Amino acid sequence: MRRTAIPALAVVPLLLAAAPAVAAPADDAPRPVRAVTETASLFDDDAGGDADADDPAIWVHPSDPAGSLVVATAKNGGLRVYDLRARERQAIATAPAPGPDDEPGRFNNVDLVAGFRLAGRAADLAVVTDRGRDQLRFYRIDPGTRLLTDVTAPDVPFAFSRDQAEVNAQRTAYGLGTFVDADGAAYAVVSRRSTPEVGVFRLVERAGRVSYRPMDRLVLPSTFTLPDGTGWSPCTDPGDGPQVEGTVVDPGTGVVYLAQEKVGLWRTRLAGGRFAGAPRSVERVREYGVPAAFDAEKDDCVTDDSADPGFGGRIAQDVEGLTIHRTGRFTGTLIVSSQGDDTFYTFDRRTNRPTGRFAVVDGRVDGAQECDGAAVTATPLPGFPGGLLVVHDGRNTPETPGGDGEARPDTDFKFVDAGFLRAPR
Repeated sequence: MRRTAIPALAVVPLLLAAAPAVAAPADDAPRPVRAVTETASLFDDDAGGDADADDPAIWVHPSDPAGSLVVATAKNGGLRVYDLRARERQAIATAPAPGPDDEPGRFNNVDLVAGFRLAGRAADLAVVTDRGRDQLRFYRIDPGTRLLTDVTAPDVPFAFSRDQAEVNAQRTAYGLGTFVDADGAAYAVVSRRSTPEVGVFRLVERAGRVSYRPMDRLVLPSTFTLPDGTGWSPCTDPGDGPQVEGTVVDPGTGVVYLAQEKVGLWRTRLAGGRFAGAPRSVERVREYGVPAAFDAEKDDCVTDDSADPGFGGRIAQDVEGLTIHRTGRFTGTLIVSSQGDDTFYTFDRRTNRPTGRFAVVDGRVDGAQECDGAAVTATPLPGFPGGLLVVHDGRNTPETPGGDGEARPDTDFKFVDAGFLRAPR
């Protein structure tokens, strides 16, 4: 496989951790909203093809809103493509393992690029992080057939790994946010699993196919100096760093938002395909500064809540999916999944001022819990006059029994009318 040199890492100063915590409002009850419909269950077991819902993206048809699609990742189950009634139109398998002892494809996050020049014509692309093979993969969306076709170049490089052995260790391409600048250059901001690293890659055409080249990389902090002068590090599995998954780039400003799962929400900027300026903390998790240690017997981190120093924010770890509800060139709402309490926090797109909190609750279909990924459009669509919000449901109910009497691991996506984001609380 073709290799490309990686630029030197940009180290983020630890003093950024001293950003003030955001005080919770007196009435912090989440606003209840209900889904209009949901996709069919995906089951993460042998019978279900190891399909595990994770991250959605919304493609708005350029001339026929009713033909719009939701493209979503299912990890080992590949990509699933849904219509606006949440019916599956297409399933795309992951790439096979390159060798008998190597990892196969595993699709983690997805985002879209509009108008990419491919074979002399503008094409809309679905861009996917292949966590299993440490690559980006690309699928052209045909507005006529509404089908996706693989246009990934055969020699795409590894995103982060030096060789296949490092790929198999699975510190690989993970979270994803795309961006097209004013000159039409397309980029992907990609996080690296089990590390605090984030890279920028420019998308390029290669003989009618799509590849990429690395542009820049940064490393978010792993250790922090608390306001009282003591040190703190978020608890992770042994040998791992505090990773980022949720990633979104504001197309109006080039601002990049990064959800460092155990730490909080950061923002920085892209300029010329490179990170511009040190990242700044927008809000920290509630658990920020709370002592925790990995318990091998429980195979999990154990937190000592009684020793909470009170430096945390509102978001309950993990900080997960990020998406921007754009109502104008610079107006709208940043939506952040607060996975630990099954809610979503909202922030003013321009100022990052907290504006509210909501939860997708039971209604016509069940609500959403343990949300990993989310996507939103303010464009009115059939069945969704206020626009469409799609969220991952990591614990779908009612539970489906398996052959052994245990509930099958069941996930799906909820489709919500996004009109409530414009309405006052």
